Amino acid sequence: MPQAKIRRYFKHGTMHQLSVFEAVARLGSYTRAAEELHIAQPTASVQIRKLTETIGLPLLEQVGNRTHLTEAGRELQAACREIFQELVRIEDRLSSIRGLDSGRLWLAASTTSRYFAPRILAAFVQQHPGINVSLQIHNREMLLKRLVDDVDDLYIFVDPPRGVEVVVQQILPNPMVVLARADHALAAQKRIAFARLAEEPFLMRESGSGTRAAVLEIFARYGSQPRVRMELSTNEAIREAIRAGLGVSILPRYTFGLEGEQDELVALDVEGLPLERHLHFVYPIGKQLPSAARAFMEFTREHVQRHFARNTPHTATRTSTSLS
Repeated sequence: MPQAKIRRYFKHGTMHQLSVFEAVARLGSYTRAAEELHIAQPTASVQIRKLTETIGLPLLEQVGNRTHLTEAGRELQAACREIFQELVRIEDRLSSIRGLDSGRLWLAASTTSRYFAPRILAAFVQQHPGINVSLQIHNREMLLKRLVDDVDDLYIFVDPPRGVEVVVQQILPNPMVVLARADHALAAQKRIAFARLAEEPFLMRESGSGTRAAVLEIFARYGSQPRVRMELSTNEAIREAIRAGLGVSILPRYTFGLEGEQDELVALDVEGLPLERHLHFVYPIGKQLPSAARAFMEFTREHVQRHFARNTPHTATRTSTSLS
């Protein structure tokens, strides 16, 4: 074990003793060293005595009114310079991380937040360009695996995981809405009964998707099952299938971003919808978040309302894919 040779140096507050020794060696006086360090002169003497006992060799000798270094003292003084210089370099690097001049942020997010996450992350990086960032987008099943394996610094879920000890912080409302093509027979109707929606051909996300699980819960609440016409592995594929007239679907509001794309989709006014859901920050209990991750969470809390609150609908209305 590399520390075996220096274990004795960790026993008695050696760093403080070295600080006192360095001052005495440089100034040649216990009294002047004590004044510089704002300690009593007897305290300085005690610290030097303890350090001498730890080293096992005399470090200082008194000749007349002057304190001189022994051979061992000169060696230790040179070592002190190297130790303190290295500590300064380490502190400079840590200060950069604390000040977000550098560091890392590994973020993993659900497919539902694939438009929200890059936008808020880009705004954060603009303010802190020195941070190295990584963003992974996965369905819920894979996101849960990464969380359990502690792969990333921070996670964005729609529904916080159950059965796992995690810290959860709510970010933004992300309600579930019914999407259809603009010329769909139900597009102009109001207060559509859910039973009527259940008659429509339905476009469903794949197994393992959090959106799929949420949709099945909605249908179960009304005692029905979706008439699944097609299963697709991405929300973008579902959007294209809706545009092709293959059916309707229930998707989170921020699935397709925040800006109006005018791609001929509408949100249907269906009984019980939109269903209120939220995006959440999630990380394991006990995890020591990097400074960048903590700063990103704070940045998001401060900016999310300003950037996204105006896009949050109170009712389902005819709109573009982005529902803005």
